[in-house]
Amino acid sequence: MPAIFDSFVHRRGLTPHVAWRVSFIVPFILITSVAVAMLLLCEDTPTGKWSDRAKAFEAITHNTTIVSMSGKITDNPNAAAGSISSTENKEKKASLPEADVESNSGEGQVMDATVAQAEVVIKPSGKEALKVLCSLQTVTLCATYVCSFGGELAINSILGSYYLKNFKYLGQTQSGRWAAMFGLLNVITRPAGGFLADLIFKWTNHSLWAKKFWIHFVGVMSGIFLIVIGQLDPKSLDTMIGLIALMAVFLEAGNGANFALVPHVHPHANGKLPEY
Repeated sequence: MPAIFDSFVHRRGLTPHVAWRVSFIVPFILITSVAVAMLLLCEDTPTGKWSDRAKAFEAITHNTTIVSMSGKITDNPNAAAGSISSTENKEKKASLPEADVESNSGEGQVMDATVAQAEVVIKPSGKEALKVLCSLQTVTLCATYVCSFGGELAINSILGSYYLKNFKYLGQTQSGRWAAMFGLLNVITRPAGGFLADLIFKWTNHSLWAKKFWIHFVGVMSGIFLIVIGQLDPKSLDTMIGLIALMAVFLEAGNGANFALVPHVHPHANGKLPEY
């Protein structure tokens, strides 16, 4: 964007007042083109067309016995009476030869009710949806996301001006470029936050408290760096960029850490089936 702005001012002769407004035509064209291309060329869902979504589940459950479940969408699933639990199912498979584990000796495989419910998005009632939205787990996860991604948006909106104020010799263009580096770090830091969360989850024998600790750890660390930057208000560009980069690592990793925790919060109410 700074390069586009400079081009309009120095090559097209536009005033800065007009040039920065005209510059937004470029991202408008890019974003609109991508949106239209996705609408026309991409599948509606990972399994294909939205209208054919039921067929994907039918394919999964072909020659499969689904154990019906009692209870509501917000309830934790328990194996229904007479059903085979996941533990029992695993023990059964462990006792079979390797070939039979794959084919189950040609018999219909019994699908645990937990798996069945996880595969199908069930439309909740308004009361059930409200219960999920207002639960402490949901509110806490929303709060941590506000602190990570919300904090990132707030910093993005002011970082270019902050650099320009502290380092006037950079000028508007260079300040904008350095500020853009903060967002560019997301290419690494955001997926790293989720990837590390899953690794920690694996290393701690699937402890959700480990994921919760990680998400709060990166949040606290980013807060510490923000306080340090505010107190020092560095006049050295190297020091400023270094502190901003370190803060970005933790702040943006928090975004990925949030998404790594989402599947564990009300796993049977992760989506609401839209009206069609």
